[in-house]
Amino acid sequence: MRWKSPLVLTAIGVLALGSWLFAVRPWATPGVELLNVSYDPTRELWQDLNELFIAKHKRETGQDLTINQSHGGSGAQARAVIDGLEADVVTLALGSDTDALRRHGLLADDWQKRLPNHSLPYYSTIVFVVRKGNPEKVRDWADLARPGIGVITPNPKTSGNGKLSFLAAWGSVLRRGGSQNDARAFVTKLYRNVPKLDTGARGSTITFARQKLGDVHLTWENEAHLEVAEAKGELEIVYPPVSIRAEPFVAVVDGNVDRKGTREVAEAYLRFVYTDEAQEVLARHHYRPISETVFKKYAERFPKLDLFSIDVIARDWNDAQDRFFAEGGVFDQIQKKRWTARLAEGVDPCGR
Repeated sequence: MRWKSPLVLTAIGVLALGSWLFAVRPWATPGVELLNVSYDPTRELWQDLNELFIAKHKRETGQDLTINQSHGGSGAQARAVIDGLEADVVTLALGSDTDALRRHGLLADDWQKRLPNHSLPYYSTIVFVVRKGNPEKVRDWADLARPGIGVITPNPKTSGNGKLSFLAAWGSVLRRGGSQNDARAFVTKLYRNVPKLDTGARGSTITFARQKLGDVHLTWENEAHLEVAEAKGELEIVYPPVSIRAEPFVAVVDGNVDRKGTREVAEAYLRFVYTDEAQEVLARHHYRPISETVFKKYAERFPKLDLFSIDVIARDWNDAQDRFFAEGGVFDQIQKKRWTARLAEGVDPCGR
């Protein structure tokens, strides 16, 4: 055999090079798959963030990465993870939804200390979407309790948007010096004007924008901008003078990533959301970034309003969950009155 033949030497060289590449190039390792379980209106945001992070991960490690998404009402999503949905990370709407995983052994006690800003990469609020020209002249929370105003908001038992809208309405009374009894009376009147409670934010968007039910839609700031853009001039955003500061915390699900071997990538994924590159994506999607530099750059997107924190209403998010939305809590009590009133009017209380 002629070992010095150019063909033989080339073949040997290719085999040797291939073996070396397989040994030292990380892209030769199997790909990784993550599941991000999020709340309803974040689909478009995470699609853009995922694309950037996957490309970054590929450049830095050579490894293929797939990020799958699951979206729905925040409370329902938290329950799904507790019941076995194998999330690597959760990016839910409320701290109480995320902390529910800790209480079921899926998150470590110190989960909120593991990422910058107490695991809060952005914040948001609840605003109003109204019909073109705002025919009902809805400008503030008090307007939502006027007779005949149809208010669209999701169910706070299943939706983070629903919980935040309820708490924003309640807190708008307390913030202005009203009592707890004043807040209860106002919110009771408001929910009598709600013809239908969808299970999540996106469902309420469809009810209001496409099915054209109601006069005002209570929704996330980012969802409001998307809704108005898609309506092509048929809808408008109204910023009330005061609203709640929404805090969608993020976390790696310890109980899943260690078993699946995905902790390193999952942690890098959430850390990426704090980078200026990702913070700019957040701002472009109308989520309020925590980076002061990025926020200033996009300040014109975020009208100033009085954003009150949860401690105006309760001790913390868990206290608000237990008091207002647990079985038999304040919302259930108000809902019972709503059903009674709607039945007396001859209307299906479920909005069908």
